[in-house]
Amino acid sequence: MKMKHNLSSSTNDLLARFIADEENSSDEFLRDIVVSFLLAGRETTSSALTWFFWLLSTQPTVEHNILTEIAAVRSRFGSAVGTALSLEELREMHYLCAALTEAMRLYPPVPFNSCECEADDVLPDGTEIKKGWFMSYNAYAMGRMEGIWGNDCRDYRPERWLDGGVAGGEFRQESPFKFPAFHGGPRMCLGKEMAYIQMKSIVACVLEGFVVEVLRDKHTCPDLIPSLTLRMGGGLPLRTKERFAATNV
Repeated sequence: MKMKHNLSSSTNDLLARFIADEENSSDEFLRDIVVSFLLAGRETTSSALTWFFWLLSTQPTVEHNILTEIAAVRSRFGSAVGTALSLEELREMHYLCAALTEAMRLYPPVPFNSCECEADDVLPDGTEIKKGWFMSYNAYAMGRMEGIWGNDCRDYRPERWLDGGVAGGEFRQESPFKFPAFHGGPRMCLGKEMAYIQMKSIVACVLEGFVVEVLRDKHTCPDLIPSLTLRMGGGLPLRTKERFAATNV
């Protein structure tokens, strides 16, 4: 039995946009798309931000560069501290984008993935695969391979994603087959750009307003709990205080 969907002309949220598409508005499609966004959009983003804030606690220079960039973008657009950042402002935050991407290189929200071959095929390197075979890749391991990322592959260095390799450069995309955090090809994550905007907005607002102190050992990597997403054992306990009231920043 098909449900009736009543929408006002002013409704403009994401679900309403899918409902408005008459070719893809069946109850089954809407159910699947909502589940996909909840599973693929919420858990992955929270995983990425958890590891990002832990890494940031070990690299005060990176935090300083992010704050400097936020202030510069605010000044360029004439927006006041504490007001909501516009989409255009967030898109100008290249260093922050690089810092988030570097965190996902080392701690990808989806650390490994598998798929089933639907027909006999041949991989680009000549390897033959047969129908029904399962293939897996490990994004976590790929992010730590010297053959892909160089001798400093285990270092958290956002500058590797910027033109010129220095703060102030524009963000430079890598091939999704080198950096598969959002997968690649025709099934690449449809929420990639939305995820970046969400994460940049959250990080910028938190760091601009608060000093964030991580309450765990900064020199020992937390336990990794692989599941659908890469979780941090014990979570990430934090202490925050308003930045304008802090005397050490």
